[in-house]
Amino acid sequence: MTKKKLAMIVESGTLDRLYCAFILASTAVAMDMEAHLYFTFFGLNMLRKGAMEKAGLPATYKNLEEDLKKKLMAMKYPTPYEMLKRLKASGLMKIYACSPTMEMFGIKKEDLIPEVSEIAGAATFLEVASKADITLFI
Repeated sequence: MTKKKLAMIVESGTLDRLYCAFILASTAVAMDMEAHLYFTFFGLNMLRKGAMEKAGLPATYKNLEEDLKKKLMAMKYPTPYEMLKRLKASGLMKIYACSPTMEMFGIKKEDLIPEVSEIAGAATFLEVASKADITLFI
C-alpha cells in the first residue's frame, strides 16, 4: 500500500510560518505519511546555512518575538532547524529548493543546508503535489 502524501509550499521565512510548516509536517510523519516541502521565495532563504536560526516574527508581531522564543525554550520546544533535521531523519520528508528562486537570489547549492533533498523547479514539484492527498501553502 502506498503512503499518503502531504505536499506543502513554504514561501515565507518567518518564525511563525516555519513552525507551522514543520508542525504540520511532523504530524504527517507521525501519521506515517510522506511530507514533501517546496521552499520558494523568502522561504527558500531559510534553507541557507545558518539562516533558520536567525528567523524572527514578521514586523506586525515583532514585539512578541522575545516572549515567544522564551516560552518555546521553557517548553523545551525544538527550534525549526532541529525539527527539520528530525523530520529528515525519519526518512519520510523530502525538502525541495526552488531553482528559479535560487537563481533570482543568487543562491548556490553549496549555500544550502545539507538536508535539502533536491533542487527543483515548479513543474517538478507540481508533479509531486498532483499525487498528494493534502496540499498546503504556507
